[in-house]
Amino acid sequence: MAITVEPLHARPRPREQMTRLLTDGWPEFIFHDQATGRYLGQVRELFGDLELVLLDDGEVVAAGWAVPLRWNGQVEDLPAGYTDCLVRALAAYDAGDFPDTLAVLAAQVRFERRGDGLAGMLLTAFRQLAEEAGWEYVICPVRPTHKARYPLTPIGRYVEWTRPDGAPLDPWIRTHWRLGARVLATAPRSQVITGTVAEWQTWTGLAFPDSGDYVIPDGLSTLHIDREADQGVYVEPNVWLQHR
Repeated sequence: MAITVEPLHARPRPREQMTRLLTDGWPEFIFHDQATGRYLGQVRELFGDLELVLLDDGEVVAAGWAVPLRWNGQVEDLPAGYTDCLVRALAAYDAGDFPDTLAVLAAQVRFERRGDGLAGMLLTAFRQLAEEAGWEYVICPVRPTHKARYPLTPIGRYVEWTRPDGAPLDPWIRTHWRLGARVLATAPRSQVITGTVAEWQTWTGLAFPDSGDYVIPDGLSTLHIDREADQGVYVEPNVWLQHR
C-alpha cells in the first residue's frame, strides 16, 4: 500500500464515491438527528480544513472529520457528546477563542478495506494535525461498533467489558486503545433523535403497534415509542476517549 493523507477539499472528489464512503455502515436514523442538522452545515463550512482522506495510489479509501473546541482537560467539562461538540466548536469560533482541543467526530473506512489498519492511520493523521496546530488535547465521542449487539446493556457497563488479554471487547474502542487512547467517560446522551412513528417505521423497517421500548436494528440503545404523541425518541450513547 502507498497510503497518503490530504485534506478532503484539496481536489475535486467524485460526489457519489464520497457519499457512499461517508454513509456506509451507518443506520438510516442517524442521519435524521434534527439537532445535529441545525449546526452541521455551518460546522462543515467553517472547519472544512479538518476533513481528511486517506488515499491508496490516489484512490480514497478512508475519510474522517473533526472540530476544534475549548476543553479544560477535566471529565466534568467534556461536551455532552457528538451534538454538543458541534455547539462547543461554534461557540468557541463565535467568541474568538483559540481552540485547544480537536474532537474527532467520524472516521470511516471503505467496507472492503476494513481490517487493513486504515482507521488507525486516519486517527494518527488527526493526532498529527492537532500537534501541528498546537492543540493540547485530542478527544473522540466514539460509537462502539458492537454495542448494537447489546442494546439493553448500559453503556457504562459495556465499556468495562474486556477480552481475556485485557483489551477492550469492542473493536472500535480497541483500535483507539491500541494507539494509546484511554477511556475518559461515557456520553449517555451523545445524540437524541426524534421522529414520528411513521418515520421510525421507515428508518428501521419495523412496525410499532404499541407504545413502549423497542430494540431496533443497529441501535445502541432502545427506541421509545409513544403512540398517543405519535413520537419515537432514541438516545444514542457514546464513549469518550482521549488520545495522548
